[in-house]
Amino acid sequence: MRNKTLFVSAIVLVALALGACSPTVVANPAPPVRSMSVNGSGQVFLAPDIAYINIGVHTEKPTAADAVAENKNQTQKVIDTLKGAGVDPKDISTTNFSIWSNTQYSPDGQPTGTTYVVDNTVSVTVRKLDSLGDLLDAAVTSGANNINSIQFDVADKTEALKEARAQAVKVAETQAQELADTAGVTLGDIQNISFNDTLPVPYSNTFGKGGGGAVAEAAAVPIQPGQLTLTVTVSMTYEIK
Repeated sequence: MRNKTLFVSAIVLVALALGACSPTVVANPAPPVRSMSVNGSGQVFLAPDIAYINIGVHTEKPTAADAVAENKNQTQKVIDTLKGAGVDPKDISTTNFSIWSNTQYSPDGQPTGTTYVVDNTVSVTVRKLDSLGDLLDAAVTSGANNINSIQFDVADKTEALKEARAQAVKVAETQAQELADTAGVTLGDIQNISFNDTLPVPYSNTFGKGGGGAVAEAAAVPIQPGQLTLTVTVSMTYEIK
C-alpha cells in the first residue's frame, strides 16, 4: 500500500515539473492609438439690453432719529419715482441700510461734535435702456444723491452661446483637417471633446459718490451701453491613421 502511494506521488511531481517547463504565452499589447488635439474658439458680440444700478440716499443730521426720518422720506420719494417711471417693484431691492456716528474734530485733534449718518441703497434693474438717462435724472431730482455704478448686461444669452459653440467647433474641425492634410494622415473618430464658456461679466460705467448736482450732470450725458463679448473655446482630440 505504501509503494502505491509513493508511485502516485511521483507521477504528480513529474507532471508539475513538466508544467513548469512549458513556455508561457504572452498576449501582444494593442498598439497605441495615435491622436491629434486641436482647439477652436468662437465669439459673439452682444448689445446689452439690461442695466443694474445702485441708487442711494445719504443723509447726515445732529441726531440719529432726525437722520433716519429724513432718509426714510427721501428714499421713499426716490422709490416712488422709479416705480412711476415704469420700473417693476420686483426690480427694486434694498442692498444696504446703515447708520453710524461721525465725530468732528478741531485742528488740534479735540472732538467738537457728533453727527449721525444714514445711508440707504437700492439695487434697480432697468429693462428699457432707452429710458435709462431720463430715469437717472428723475431719481436725482427726487432725492437720490449717491449713484455707485451702472452695469450693463444681456438678459438671455442662450442663442448667443449656441452660435459661439458652433463657431468654435467649426474652427476646430477646419484646423484638424488642415493639419491632417499637411502631415499626410487621415482623421479618424473624435476621441474627446471639451469646451469652456466665457460669459461676459457685466461691465460698469461708474459715477463717483457725491452730491445730487454732480450726479445730475453725469446723468444728462447720453448713456452708451457699448457691447459685450461672449467667447467659447473648444478642445477636440481626433484619432489619426
